[in-house]
Amino acid sequence: MVLGVKYILLGVPCFSMIYAKLIKPILFKFDAEKIHARATNTGEKLGNSSVSRKAISSLYSYENKKLETEILGIKFKNPTGLAAGFDKDARLTKILPSVGFGYEEVGSIAGSPCNGNSKPRLFRLPKDNALVVNYGLCSIGSEIISKKLRNLRFKFPIGVSIVRANNSDIVMDVDKGIRDYIKAYENLKDIGDYLTINISCPNTPDKLAFSCVDNFDKLMREFSKLDIRKPVFIKLKPDFSKKEIDEFLKISDRYSFIKGFVISNLTKNNKNLRSNNLFKGGISGKPVKEKSNEMLKYVYKKTKGKYVLIGCGGIFNAEDAYEKIRNGASLLQLITGMIYNGPGIIKEINKGLVKLLEKDGFNNVLDAVGADVR
Repeated sequence: MVLGVKYILLGVPCFSMIYAKLIKPILFKFDAEKIHARATNTGEKLGNSSVSRKAISSLYSYENKKLETEILGIKFKNPTGLAAGFDKDARLTKILPSVGFGYEEVGSIAGSPCNGNSKPRLFRLPKDNALVVNYGLCSIGSEIISKKLRNLRFKFPIGVSIVRANNSDIVMDVDKGIRDYIKAYENLKDIGDYLTINISCPNTPDKLAFSCVDNFDKLMREFSKLDIRKPVFIKLKPDFSKKEIDEFLKISDRYSFIKGFVISNLTKNNKNLRSNNLFKGGISGKPVKEKSNEMLKYVYKKTKGKYVLIGCGGIFNAEDAYEKIRNGASLLQLITGMIYNGPGIIKEINKGLVKLLEKDGFNNVLDAVGADVR
C-alpha cells in the first residue's frame, strides 16, 4: 500500500487515466483517513530529498506568465493552492511546490492541542464526488507547529489557518475560545505570508460558534488590539444566507486588517445527494460547488472587488477553476478534486486555465477575475 501511494505522488505517463482506472479503485477500498495519513507520511519523506523533489517537479510543474500574479504584496506562480484541512500539521510544505501548487494553506491550527472526534471520521461519497469530514478538529497545537516551521524557508507562499481548539472546556466558552485563537495567532504570527481565521467549523454548536455574528464581532474586536502585519482572510461557511453574509461584511468593513475571504468551507446540507449518506459531518467536493460560486458572485458584487476572494469548493478541473475566477476569485483552493482525480490534476488545471484565458483574450489570470459579475 505504501508503494502504491508513492506511485501516486511520483506519477506515471497518462497519469490521470491510470489513477482513475487503476489506483483510485484500490485506494478507495481502504479507510479514507488511513490513506490520507500514508500519503502525508510519504509526501513528507519525499519532500526531504532534493532528488525526489526534482523528479516530481519534472512530472508535475507547469509555469506560464499568464498565471503569475502579485496579490496583497505576495507573489504567486499560479493561483491554484491546497486548502487547509489536508496538511493539518504542516508536513508537506517542502513537497507541494514540486507537485505544481502555487501556494498552500496549512492547518487549521488550534492554539491548544486537540484530538478531535473518534475514528472513523472521514468518509467518501463517490457518487457525489464528495467527502464527509467529521474530524471535529484535530491539531497538534500552535506551539509545536511554530517550533517546526520557525526557521524554514518556503519555496512558495504559505497561508496559516487558525481555529479555536475543540476541547470541551474551550468550545463551550466563547471567551476561552477567543483566547485560544489569540494563542494560535501569537505563536504563528511570524510564519507564512497571510493568515486565515477559520470561523466556519461545521461541528460546533451554532450559538457557541464564531460563525455566529455576535461571537465573530467579539473575536474581531480582540484581534483589532493586536499588531497584525500580514493580510488576514476570514473563512466562511457556504450555508450562510445573504442576510448573514451582509452582517459579516458589515463587521469586516470595520477592520482594516481583513483583506479577504475564503469562500467557502464545508456544507452541512446533505440534501440532493446521490449517495446514501449515513455519516455525520460536513460535506466537501461537488455538492459545495454551486453554493461556493453563488457566494463568490454575491460577495464580489456586493463589495465591488474591495476584498480578495479565494474560491474553494468543487474544483475538479480547469473549467471549475475558471468559473470561480470569473465569479470573483483571485485565488483558488482544492482538496477533494485532488483526492478523486490524483495530484496530476494541479498541472491539468493550470494548463487548462491558460487555454481558457487565451480563448477569452485575457493576458493574465487577474484580468478574468469577476468577469461574469462586473
